[in-house]
Amino acid sequence: MFKDISVTELIALKNKGDLTVIDVRSPSEFLDSTIPGSMNIPFFNDEERAEIGTIYKQVNPQAAKERGLEIISAKLPAFVKEFSQIKGKKAVFCWRGGMRSRTSATVLSLMGIEVFRLEGGYRNYRNSVVEKLYSFQIASDAFVLNGNTGSGKTTILHRLANEGYPTIDLEGLAKHRGSIFGQIGLTPHNQKTFDALLLEELERLKCSPYILFEGESKRIGKVMIPDFIIDKKESGTQLLIEMPIEERVKHILEDYQPWEHQEECISAFLRIKRRIHTPIAKQIQADLELKNYDSAVRYLLEYYYDPLYEHSTKQYRSDHIVTIKANNIDEAVDKIRQYLNTKK
Repeated sequence: MFKDISVTELIALKNKGDLTVIDVRSPSEFLDSTIPGSMNIPFFNDEERAEIGTIYKQVNPQAAKERGLEIISAKLPAFVKEFSQIKGKKAVFCWRGGMRSRTSATVLSLMGIEVFRLEGGYRNYRNSVVEKLYSFQIASDAFVLNGNTGSGKTTILHRLANEGYPTIDLEGLAKHRGSIFGQIGLTPHNQKTFDALLLEELERLKCSPYILFEGESKRIGKVMIPDFIIDKKESGTQLLIEMPIEERVKHILEDYQPWEHQEECISAFLRIKRRIHTPIAKQIQADLELKNYDSAVRYLLEYYYDPLYEHSTKQYRSDHIVTIKANNIDEAVDKIRQYLNTKK
């Protein structure tokens, strides 16, 4: 017979690499949010789940169970085979730890495949994430990458992460670059996915002497950053990157590739057009329509993003700012590396 395990037990085994976590909910539920690192072997597909839900509401629960049994009976051989191909320990979960995960675990146990079942399902996991984030405190010092738009902050962060420095990529967790143009070419995460990924990163770095992250606003795309991170950002040391505008324009073009997303770029620009002096706004729109992207980006930096950034940096105390002057990303990474190495 299968064994139930708690969220704490599941996460501990998963983090050790001793457990494969399997979400047996429908594909759309899995895409909406899941336990990070899980794989999806759906008990019902989206259409089947919708059909059973309709029967449950319009007929009765017993009729829904009978239809569910009829559907899964035809799929059991393939369902069991898929599980049998996964080596090592396995755990299944559904929304509430109910019928789908219970039936999955029971059938698999009868076929000689040992599995755990997550108590309370994904709902219990989600509640655990919210509770932990609500009470989380960062004991480590914070170093915050700041600088005008296009300074290569995300690239610098990734370079330092690859070298083993303790970093959190908030934009990466949100799948959004943090500006009005931020979701171009991306599929942003929702709050549930962001929270789960963020908690994993925070737990991973909780013993680090410091953490390094970008200076983000309260909202990134669809998600809100917890207050304790905003507080840490505002009290942390600001590593202020200064870089030539030509280099910043190049970074933005490399990152966003507007020639692949012209309509999305124009649509995003129209949302902020009224905030820019009319002649300049007309020129930016014309440049975007004519594919003069270098010019459009430069005007956006000079007349929109740079003034915004200048205003936001006034909130920081001068003794909390370390200026990093660099001609390119390589220089910036080298100088930040040298600075951080004095803090170990």
